[in-house]
Amino acid sequence: MPEIAIVVPARLASMRFPRKLLYEIKGKPLLLWTAERIAAQAPLLPLYFAVDDPVLDDLLTAQGYESILTSQEHPSGTDRIAEANDRIGADFIINVQADEPMVTKDQIETLAGLIRGHADMATLAVPFRREEDFNDYNKVKVVLDEKGRALYFSRSPIPFAREHKGYVDAVWLKKNNALWHLGLYAYSADFLNQFRSLAPGRLEQIERLEQLRALENGFTIAVGIATKANIGIDTPEDVAAFEALLAVEKQA
Repeated sequence: MPEIAIVVPARLASMRFPRKLLYEIKGKPLLLWTAERIAAQAPLLPLYFAVDDPVLDDLLTAQGYESILTSQEHPSGTDRIAEANDRIGADFIINVQADEPMVTKDQIETLAGLIRGHADMATLAVPFRREEDFNDYNKVKVVLDEKGRALYFSRSPIPFAREHKGYVDAVWLKKNNALWHLGLYAYSADFLNQFRSLAPGRLEQIERLEQLRALENGFTIAVGIATKANIGIDTPEDVAAFEALLAVEKQA
């Protein structure tokens, strides 16, 4: 049984971008872009995929990846990972999102360091630079306490600049350290076993953010500060941005 493993929760259905994990980018399904990236950035860590559909399972196993078919009824990716870890048996788990094919070695190593500390759960954030990003409800915000632990996550702009009636610029964002939450997590196995027994929280259901279930039940979430945000594929329009980044990396 590994001390620490990477587990990628993968769900076939997607409201904004139907079956996006199978969408081919330069001839390769998005899920395989993510799989290859993780394997290249963290080759020494065991890698597993927790999937909800045989189509995803077949795609991954055909390419030699370890896939675990889980229930389709899970309300969140964290619940899916908890089921998968019944078979994996890792002490600590790093969760990389299946639709984020640009994860980095530094991000994975930061999460590994945080979760080996005293937090129940760990995640990452990056400072906002542009006000349009800060006001975008698809970009989740997080506010921290003095020890770098999450106080709250929201799709709304937080902290709210009362004296500016919410209208802020790049200078304000930098001065007040407004943080954009990145969808990467790490957990202890003990936390996962407790989390899976909890009903989805009230705030979790309002914001549609599973990490709020942890905060609502008194768990601590350590937040590491990354240097840059990843590209997540949430809509067909995001594919173009990913392709552009691939072209830049190829030229480098």
